[in-house]
Amino acid sequence: MVSEEFNVLEAIRLAQEAEQKAAAFYDDAAQKVKHPLGQSLLKELAEFERHHYAKLVALEESLRKRGAFIEYEGREMATKPPSPGEITVDRQPTQAMEVVALALEAEQQAEKRYDTLAERTWDPVAHEMFRRLADEEHTHYRILRDVYWNLNNRRAWVWAA
Repeated sequence: MVSEEFNVLEAIRLAQEAEQKAAAFYDDAAQKVKHPLGQSLLKELAEFERHHYAKLVALEESLRKRGAFIEYEGREMATKPPSPGEITVDRQPTQAMEVVALALEAEQQAEKRYDTLAERTWDPVAHEMFRRLADEEHTHYRILRDVYWNLNNRRAWVWAA
C-alpha cells in the first residue's frame, strides 16, 4: 500500500495528535474571541478538527483489523460567510488577529501533512482520502486568510464563500 520506509500508521497517529491539538486550540480561541461571528467560525473549526480526528481513528482501526483504507466522503463548512447585515466591527481585532495568525500556520502545516500522505500512498482510496483532507485544511486556511485581512483592514469577521 505504501513504500516500505514509510510507516503509514505512525503518520496517522501523528495526524490524530495534530487534529486533537487543533480542536483544543479552536475551542480555546473561541473563548478568547468576543465577537459572535468569530466565536461561531472558531467553534465550527474545532468541530471540523474533531471530525478529522474521528475519521483518522476509523482509518487506523480499519488498517489494523482489515489492512484496508476507508473512503472519506469529505465535509463542507456549515458556517457561511456573513451577509452585509451581519457584519459588525470587532472591538478587539488585534487579539483576534493573533489567534487567526496561529491558526493560519496550523492549517498550512495540516495541509502539507495530508499532501505528503497523499503523495506517499499508492492506494487510490488512501490517496483520495488524504487529498480531501488536504483540500479541507486548505479551505480553512483560505477562510482564515480572508478573516485576517478583513480584521486588519476592516475590523470585521468577513470571508469569501
